[in-house]
Amino acid sequence: MLKKKTTKSSQVRYDILSFNELAQTDEQKCVISHWMHTQGTPFAKPYEKRAKKILPKVEFGIIADRLQALNSERISVRSADQLSFFPELFDVPFPPPKAPKFTFIDLFAGIGGFRIAMQNCGGKCVFSSEWDEAAQQTYFANYGELPFGDITKEETKACIPSGFDVLCAGFPCQAFSLAGQRKGFDDDYKGRSRGTLFFDVVRICDKHRPKAVFCENVKGLTIHDKGQTFQIIVGALEELGYHVHHQILNSKNFGVPQNRERIYIVGFRKDVDDSQFKFPLPMNKAVKIRDIIEETPVSVKYYLSTQYMETLIRHRARHEAKGHGFGYVIRDLDDVSGAIVCGGMGREGNLIVDKRLEDFTPVTHIKGKVNRDGIRKMTPREWSRLQGYPCDYKLVVSDVHLYKQFGNSVTVPVIQAISSQIAKVLGYE
Repeated sequence: MLKKKTTKSSQVRYDILSFNELAQTDEQKCVISHWMHTQGTPFAKPYEKRAKKILPKVEFGIIADRLQALNSERISVRSADQLSFFPELFDVPFPPPKAPKFTFIDLFAGIGGFRIAMQNCGGKCVFSSEWDEAAQQTYFANYGELPFGDITKEETKACIPSGFDVLCAGFPCQAFSLAGQRKGFDDDYKGRSRGTLFFDVVRICDKHRPKAVFCENVKGLTIHDKGQTFQIIVGALEELGYHVHHQILNSKNFGVPQNRERIYIVGFRKDVDDSQFKFPLPMNKAVKIRDIIEETPVSVKYYLSTQYMETLIRHRARHEAKGHGFGYVIRDLDDVSGAIVCGGMGREGNLIVDKRLEDFTPVTHIKGKVNRDGIRKMTPREWSRLQGYPCDYKLVVSDVHLYKQFGNSVTVPVIQAISSQIAKVLGYE
């Protein structure tokens, strides 16, 4: 399976097969990508056993030797040699740090908001898990690692290596959201209990005993079932021997123009001195929607049709007549957006006026005409900026998936500010 070549100096060398040739199923891609990114560390051991079953013996040895050589020589992650060696894994916008200060795992990883933030603070991810296939694609394109799937399955939990420092989990929020039915621990979706996924976090903490636990969820979690749900969550971590801190923070106070309140939960193992831990204070940096809109005119497909505008107007009028607050909102460019969410009204609740469009010829099938008032939805790239993702973050799936992914994501600057405080307590800064 190796590609044999003879160089000009008559030396024989072997070109290893591409990543997609080596790993043909998603399960194999999860194993091999995790193994390669942890090669040369103790965290590679659980992946190595599985990689040996996937790869031919000769190729396994050559890959392992080359990865160890690259690690030992402290070659830059973006050196020409390493970029030619599985570019799908290493030639990515956000590779793992070469000299990490600590390690973490990324549960319910989504598109990696925790990962960017923790890597920026010197952390190295040694395990990731995300069950949504489109989110996995986005994650792989940006970090060179395909997350494992359903964390509720024991075979997925068995892949988690021991000895990591921090557990990160943006566990699903729909069960506790003010916008949802708020069923809490009784919530079920497609046969998977979303409300009880937190207890998978508890089981993993109980087994691996990380120094710190870092979770994010919707503000509604704190008041669900008159506060009893939140008490159960905090109590579960305390029973495991963690000292728990929690605070509601608003994204608009951390350098992004989005009014998004979330509850952040940080637990430190009780043998860790966390007396100096403090949630970060708001940044003295006012950012407006105007600061994050795309630099050039966007596609006409983001502009609303006249008929759809009429539908939205009628929809809002019906709800206003019933005393409800649901309906479209056109945001002032000198203000902040509302919280973006994965549902359709997350887009219609954050419309803007952008009169740069010159060609009003539709590129999709619409009823009516493109409105001439410049009313449009924000683009996925603008949503990524509302969540604080860097401009070089790759958007590789359809708009439908991207809106869902960014609506479900954490806000990166908030996570990074908290991560920095965690790293200080653990002595990693």
